[in-house]
Amino acid sequence: MNEQLQQQSPPPNYLAFAIITTILCCLPFGIISIIFAAQVNSKWAAGDFAGAQSSSKNAKTWAWVAFAIGISGLVIYLLVILFAGVTAFWANGLDM
Repeated sequence: MNEQLQQQSPPPNYLAFAIITTILCCLPFGIISIIFAAQVNSKWAAGDFAGAQSSSKNAKTWAWVAFAIGISGLVIYLLVILFAGVTAFWANGLDM
């Protein structure tokens, strides 16, 4: 089985996705994703095929978690801004 895996290419490391989500979305979870992404190729080269696949899966999972938290934060921010705008509009409208 190991010979069969050696002939295949390593699993995707999702490093680009991890870096993008770190910069644009959520720093702490993005860093976790980068750490797992960095482990994929070295584990594959060392012959730890199951470890490489596990690190690939973890990198993808943590990048999606960072993305989801970033999007959630953006939605909450926009709702707060919208609520503040509506409140200011109603407050100014009632003073007239």
